[in-house]
Amino acid sequence: MKIKVLYFARIKEAVNYSTEEVDLPNQVTTITALKNWLALRGEVWANLFDGKQLVRAAINHTLVDDLATIQANDEVAFFPPVTGG
Repeated sequence: MKIKVLYFARIKEAVNYSTEEVDLPNQVTTITALKNWLALRGEVWANLFDGKQLVRAAINHTLVDDLATIQANDEVAFFPPVTGG
């Protein structure tokens, strides 16, 4: 299943790019599974997606929780929590 993944703010800075298209393994069908899969890419990825830091997600421009299901051709965005002031 192919999806587009976008990274914002400190996540974008850490991985050094803002977007990519990925072909997910069959078992990656939720945001949690996607985060776990991305964390396997190496230390930088693990530091971002291992669950120790809060990373928000959106699917097709709609905020979702980590149990949300991903479909083929979805656009998934990851970003840190936004604070106001």
